[in-house]
Amino acid sequence: MSERLPSASNPFSGRVVAILMAVGVISLAGVLILMAWSPDLASRDRAGPTPYSRSATGYSGLVDMLDARGLPTSVSRLEETVSARQGSLLILTLPTNGRTLDINEIAAPALIVLPKWDYFTNPTKRSWEIYTEPESVEMIDASLGLIEEDASLERIDDPRQIETPFGTFSPDFEDRLQVIQSDALVPLISVRGGDLVARVPDTQIYVLSDPDLINNFGLARLENARAGIGLIEYLADDSRTVVFDATLHGFERSTNLLKILLDVPFIGATLIALATILLIGWAAAIRFGAPERETRAISFGKQALADNSAGLIAMARREKRMAPGYLALSRRALSRELGLPRTLSEEEYIALLDRMGAQAGLDQSFSDHNQNLSHAANSRDDLRQKARALWRWRKEMTHGN
Repeated sequence: MSERLPSASNPFSGRVVAILMAVGVISLAGVLILMAWSPDLASRDRAGPTPYSRSATGYSGLVDMLDARGLPTSVSRLEETVSARQGSLLILTLPTNGRTLDINEIAAPALIVLPKWDYFTNPTKRSWEIYTEPESVEMIDASLGLIEEDASLERIDDPRQIETPFGTFSPDFEDRLQVIQSDALVPLISVRGGDLVARVPDTQIYVLSDPDLINNFGLARLENARAGIGLIEYLADDSRTVVFDATLHGFERSTNLLKILLDVPFIGATLIALATILLIGWAAAIRFGAPERETRAISFGKQALADNSAGLIAMARREKRMAPGYLALSRRALSRELGLPRTLSEEEYIALLDRMGAQAGLDQSFSDHNQNLSHAANSRDDLRQKARALWRWRKEMTHGN
């Protein structure tokens, strides 16, 4: 005789499926969020003359020193900051190659720092520079020409002292001092051979010729730091706030469709759309089989008539009062099925059924069922139990055990 092999249990229970779906939804949401904000989350500390850079040619040291001196300092990644007149001193550190600069769109007061160094990035660590060397004068002249066409750049020996409107300093410039020679620009800090800081006529836009005065490499020297901080505080005297521009180095704040949908003011509409998708998915998950076709409000046939009648009785809350009626219906069926005479009185009828039940070996007598169903039941369950007991007694009497 062969044994029936036990059926293999399904490993994908409802709880497991729900957990897998939740993990999938959370993972997808994480991927979308990272795709939207990945440019903003990427490290901005890389080699070069940027406000974020900690390399020799960077300016993060100046940002930290200005903050330490109590001068509110920020780094802007918005292109409109260059042209927006907010009253802050705008500092633009020019790269040797980058976005084109239009002097007419710069909001004053502003300080433009010319480049000086060509650097080589460490391929294993992008925030480090392997070594630096002076950029060609022709390359820097191209950047200076965007500010003043007739201006030129020269490199002279390092002077011992520099006289400024905010004091006398002895900074130490690496290689040679880089100065501007121009009859159009208004000198602010001059040395023998050119201008270290000059102003564009009829504006509050200043040009610093040598970045070693304020870059990380230069600020490591005390006199350079004193002169550089003094220059920034002198130019920011009215505004008392400083803003570094980072868009010239490719740090514009990115805008994409995912970020727009997950940011104000569209986040509300996005959440409503996601909730709608979840509700549609839930409705599709709990539905199975072909959709039911629309049928008649009242069907044909005996079954429909019985169902409708039962519904009406339930609506009228008359189930408990149906016990005497069911008893009378069962008595008539017993008389018909057992062939009992119709001339019997009620007492004789009950006594006859009791004797027949005793002869058939039934535990309960008909009189017990008659007494239970002769009045209204206590509840629907009570009626069901008493009616089912009489139905079984009747089946045993008419069809046997």
